[in-house]
Amino acid sequence: MIYQSEQQQLDSRAREIRLLLLDVDGVMTDGSLYVGDSGEELKVFNSLDGHGIKLLQRAGVNVGIISGRNSLPLSWRANELGIHLLFKGREDKLCVLEQIAEEQCLPYEEIAYAGDDLPDLAVIDRVGLGISVPNGHAEVKKRADLLTEKEGGRGAVREICDFLLQARGAYDRLIKDSLGR
Repeated sequence: MIYQSEQQQLDSRAREIRLLLLDVDGVMTDGSLYVGDSGEELKVFNSLDGHGIKLLQRAGVNVGIISGRNSLPLSWRANELGIHLLFKGREDKLCVLEQIAEEQCLPYEEIAYAGDDLPDLAVIDRVGLGISVPNGHAEVKKRADLLTEKEGGRGAVREICDFLLQARGAYDRLIKDSLGR
């Protein structure tokens, strides 16, 4: 994780996160759009990212998705990961953030958001922890609090999940659980 602000302050803010919101294309995927011969859309998701999401949920952090696109593969993946906060085909992501914060009774400081392009910018500016990826738009990367080392679709979400788990002090316990100790 590349800290773009003071590390201790960001670690402290990360401990307060109760909801991680994710963009899809460019964050959960590499941003490529695959379309089959009959027009069906295909997406490639990273299994490490998925396991990181499950670990984060197990540690008490909720995970949601806000996507500007509406796709069946996204619905399938969200269902598989137990993600119930799913907003598809929503171009005004700030409006969605405001709706989520109100419905979940969460202050913005307890929400993290990972995005990669200009539709994500207002959300990254508003939340307690704004995150982007190396393959993101320059303006978004510049304004994010954190920048992952891994690219979107190639382990960036897992890196975010591990960072939040470490900040909460849950990472070592999960490693021990994985070792059966």
